[in-house]
This record gives sequence, structure tokens and C-alpha cells, in this order.
Amino acid sequence: MHEIDRFEKILILSGSSSWANPVVERLRQENCDPVVVHSLDEAIVAMGGGGFDAIISQSGDFMAIERSLANMQTRMILDTIGEGVCLVNSAGRLVWANERIKHWNASALARIGQVCADAFHIFEVAASHQKSPEPMRSKKYSISIDDTQFFEVVCSPVRDGNQQVCHVVAICWDATNSRRLQQKLDAIDQAGRELVRLEGEAIAKLNVMDRLKLLEEKIIKFCRQLMHFDHFNIRLLDKKTNKLEPVISVGMPEQAAQVELFCVPEGNGISGYVASTGRSYISHDIARDPRYVSGLDMAHSSLTVPLMLHDHTIGVFNIESNDYGFFTEDDRQFAEIFGRYVAIALNILDLLVVERYTTSGRLGEDVACEVAGPLNDIAADVAILTDQLIANDELQLRLASINTNLSRIRECLKAVCQGQQVVLGTADRSRPTSKPFLTGKRILVADDVASIRDTLKAVLTRVGCEVDLAADGSRACALLAGQARYDLVISDIKMPDKNGYEIFNISQQLGHKPPVILMTGFGYDPTHSIIRASQEGLSGTIFKPFTVDALMEAILKALHMDPAIGK
Repeated sequence: MHEIDRFEKILILSGSSSWANPVVERLRQENCDPVVVHSLDEAIVAMGGGGFDAIISQSGDFMAIERSLANMQTRMILDTIGEGVCLVNSAGRLVWANERIKHWNASALARIGQVCADAFHIFEVAASHQKSPEPMRSKKYSISIDDTQFFEVVCSPVRDGNQQVCHVVAICWDATNSRRLQQKLDAIDQAGRELVRLEGEAIAKLNVMDRLKLLEEKIIKFCRQLMHFDHFNIRLLDKKTNKLEPVISVGMPEQAAQVELFCVPEGNGISGYVASTGRSYISHDIARDPRYVSGLDMAHSSLTVPLMLHDHTIGVFNIESNDYGFFTEDDRQFAEIFGRYVAIALNILDLLVVERYTTSGRLGEDVACEVAGPLNDIAADVAILTDQLIANDELQLRLASINTNLSRIRECLKAVCQGQQVVLGTADRSRPTSKPFLTGKRILVADDVASIRDTLKAVLTRVGCEVDLAADGSRACALLAGQARYDLVISDIKMPDKNGYEIFNISQQLGHKPPVILMTGFGYDPTHSIIRASQEGLSGTIFKPFTVDALMEAILKALHMDPAIGK
């Protein structure tokens, strides 16, 4: 008995005889804990409690104990696995079921029984035509319970000695969470496809500003309705400055958007890290996260994903929550998928804008080349007629008028060829030289193109305004910060040093907050100044080339005047 000391608890099945008494005494002497039972049923109950290191019985009882142990192990495995397992008869009644499936509701069990009965009859027909006893293929079913619960069921036939189907074994699992996850992924995919449809019949009629607003509205709607994100912002990467420019901010404090962040892994918050590495980042407790910088008031967790386009990061999508540990891996997956569509939509919009911005000049040049010949022919005919009809004063005046109109046509074509660098309608001499409602208004005009600055100054001075000019963004900001109090600011979006949004932002920090109109060529807005400023009170946007009438209308609206009085 020297080896017994390695056992602590031992089950002894003694039956009706007394052979076990000396064994029990010896085991106790060896500091073991023997448990004596007198029948197989008692042994099975005792083994159900577990914890035995060894079992001692007479040889005649050992096979029964072994079978009971095997059954117990099988039952333990079936009750432990995550799936439901059941044995079903031809009528769909559950003959046996493991513990997992017993906890499901009656509706689920009834539907499982129904599909097992259907499978039973399919297997029965197949078995009657099968010539060999080869295993039959399982059948898989998807079950929906009132569109709120979803189950997957795999049925396999059980055949008797005559190869007849006698039961169906079903393995079942609750697929509700995975089905809901797939439905949400499908909804996000559908929403993303809607985001990138920017050239539909209705959308094609919108100008670039309206398309930007529409895109912003869709992004906000889908974030709230599909993913339940109420506090988020989107920053886009300016490749020239490596700065992450805020373009959309919802439910976030204003100061959060004013924090300067760059695409650098350290010292630029979570957004800088995500933009530079291209890896998503979940912060379950921002108070303990050294990368986190100012964001949502009372925020406790955040999720930041990169906006990826062709394997390149073009910005970041940051979401925040007031709850600790709010974001899951599913949220990360949702945000990454949606972020890809946001990146594609913004890129498509930029491509459309840039295409129109760059091709407008080419189109004007093509038109000018096509009409140059006919215009020259007209001019030559006018010269000939002028020489031939030199004595006819009335016809001489008409020919002179034709020459004047030819010159104006050439100037207009030249203006169109210049694309965004033009203000149309300035040569109309019938315009009044002053407008009492604008007399004395002080206006700052900022544009890096001298001809536009000079043209706008001439137009505005003629209607009674006082005009200051800035050739770049830094000069415009300096003038705004000076002693002058401006009634209106008109600025180009893209200029050296400071862009249109920065000029708008400076103006809004002044006590009187002068209205701001931003100018852009065919909606060209590389820093997304329009959409950012629009969220914060931008007064208007005009797209080059524009007419004097369009300029005056924008000014009147910015100054909250009735546009009708300008006509």
C-alpha cells in the first residue's frame, strides 16, 4: 500500500459483502479519505459530485462503472459546449436535449423541432433511394423568431441497424448577435454607398457648397442613426502642412476643434498617432491615457480610426463618450468601414471640384480659339466697310459700335479663360455710381491675385464703400487685429500664409464679429474652409468667376439687407 499515499479521496463500491472493510481501515491509516457506497446507483450519484482520485470495486462491477463514467463524461461535454444539442423524432418532439438548449424559450424549441421534423422526412426519402449505407449529408437551416431572435440549426440523421432513419440529431446555436452584426454591417455598407453617390440627377444640380452641406448632413445622420455616435469630429490631413484640419464637429466643444494637431505619432494626441500610423485606437479610460488631448467635456473613453483612401491616410474619425469603456471591437469595425466611405466621398467631391477648377480655363481657351477666326473676319469686314462708306456718318457710327462690341467679346473670352480670376460685368456703365445703403461701409478684401483685389476695390468704391486690401492671409489677419472696424470681410479661400478659414476664425474672435464672405474658384477648397466655417456662422460663399450682381447680392445678404434694394 506504499503507493496509496498519492491518492486523497477514493470511492469504494463494496456491494453487499464486507470485503471492503479492511481496505477502508488501511486507507485511513495512510491518511486517505475513503467513501463507501453499496450500489451502482449510489456510485453514480457520488461520482456526479466529482473529486475522486481513484475508484475501487469488484471486477464484476467495474464494466458498469466504466460505462457510467463514459456516459457522465459524454453528458458533461454535451452540457458544457456552447451549442445546443438535441435528439428529435419523426414528429419533431425533442427526445433528449442538453442543458444549453433547455434554457431557450418555447418558441425557439418549437421551431427547432419543426425543422428537425422536415429534415427527418428529407433524410427518410433519401435513405429509401440510397443503395449503400454511406453517411448522408447534413442539412442546415436558419430560423427567425419574430425577427428578434435568429438560430442556426444543422441536422444529421441517426440510422438503425436496417439503415432506416430513426431520429435526427441537431446542433443549434443562437445567431442573434451575429445576425444583428451582419445587418448593421449591411446598413453601414448601404449608407456608405449613398455617401459616395454624388453625381445623381438631383445632386448634379447642386453647386459645390450645397454638395458639401449635403455630404455633411449625411455623415451626421448615419453616425447618429446607425452607429449611435453623438460626439465626433473629422479632421483631414493637409499634405503641405502635415496638419490635421477639423472639417466636421458634432457635439464637441469649440475649443476642441481649435487645438492644433499634426500627423505625428507623439505629442499630437490620439488623432496624430492614428493619422501617422494608420492604426485605429480605442481608449477605454482617457484619464489614464497619456496620448489623449482636450476633447468632449466629461469624456471618459474614445475611439479614433484613420480615414483610408488607397492605403493612404487622408484624415481621422474621432468619436468620444461620457461612459468608461464604451467602445467595443465591433464599434471599431463599424467606424473603420464607415470611415472608408467618408474618405471616398470626400475624395470624389474634391476630384469633381478640382476637375472643374482646372478644366474651366482650358474650356475657355478652346472656345476662344474656335471663335477667334470668325471674330477676326468680322473685324476685317468692318474695316473694309469703314473705308468704303467713309462719307456715311450714320453707318460709320454703326460700324464703330460693332468694333466696340467685338472688343467687349474678346475681353469676355479673355476673362473666361482666366477662370477663377475674374469678376464679370464690371464694364457695364449703366450701373449707378453709388448705393446709399452701402455708403461708408468699410470692407476688407483679401486675395493674392492683384487683378481681383483691384477689380473688387473699384466695384465697391464705386458704390460708396471704403475698401482695404490684403495680398495674403497674414496681412488680412493683421488688418483685422488692428484698429480698423470692418463691416464686412471678403476673402479668397486659398492664399499664402493663412487660408480662408483662418481669416474667418480671426474675424469671429473680434468683439463685433464682422460677416465674412469666402471666394473660391468652382468650389476649390483644399482646406475645407467652407464646410468648417459654415458650421460656425459663415455669411456666404461666391464661386469664381462671378458677376457684380452676384457679388452685390452676397454682400446684401451678409449685411442682412433686402437683396431687392440692390437692383
